[in-house]
Amino acid sequence: MQLEGRTVLITGGNGGIGLGMAEACAAAGAQVVVWGRNEDKNASAAARLHAAGATAHAFVCDIDDPDAIAATMTASVEAAGGRVDAVFANAGRGGTGTPFLDLTLDEWHQVMRTNLDGVFLTLQAAARHMVDGGHGGSLVAVSSTSAIHGAAGNEAYGTSKTALLGLIRALAVGLARHEIRVNALLPGWTQTDLAAPAYAWDKFRDATIARTPARRWADPAEMGAAAVFLADPTATFHTGDHLVVDGGYTVF
Repeated sequence: MQLEGRTVLITGGNGGIGLGMAEACAAAGAQVVVWGRNEDKNASAAARLHAAGATAHAFVCDIDDPDAIAATMTASVEAAGGRVDAVFANAGRGGTGTPFLDLTLDEWHQVMRTNLDGVFLTLQAAARHMVDGGHGGSLVAVSSTSAIHGAAGNEAYGTSKTALLGLIRALAVGLARHEIRVNALLPGWTQTDLAAPAYAWDKFRDATIARTPARRWADPAEMGAAAVFLADPTATFHTGDHLVVDGGYTVF
């Protein structure tokens, strides 16, 4: 129960990888705060966590809205009893599917607004809370293996996820004196709603499975152990890193 007495906040925590991480952190003893845009999915996630014996809170928040991020962070801290110890900036969107030669600047900005600006603002709000409280903590940006391999046909998404690695390295250096650790999690191909169209494309799914030494896509719950490690307060010397959980996809 290495997260006993700790509070973990996860954006996009009402489904997919976010919920998988939330459940694992709850099982490790954490109180969990879930953010998501869909109120019904939030309620379902909170009920699922409560049924497992966890203390959980859920808030509607669209990370495309800077004011919503600031207000929801304040509400989350209050609901959690005045302190949040780990924040996973997991909420994001996929690419537009538009070929690069036809990709518009507006489509590019749509992806960047969520996957980069929204993560920046989430981590900034969390860092302000941790610095003001003087208690340190852990910040995690959920990136993607698209930050390692070429994401042809999904340039905006791949670029946004690559940029997060630069952000976490800079924050790891700048926030270390406040005892705040900053890392990134890079999931491989995982069966989520966001990736459902890719998984349903037989040719693509079979090609990615053939390239993955584990010979399958991940279940969202398999990101849970990595999340618990990244939130673990005893991992005091681990910062500025990116943790890849991809079944070996990027090394094969």
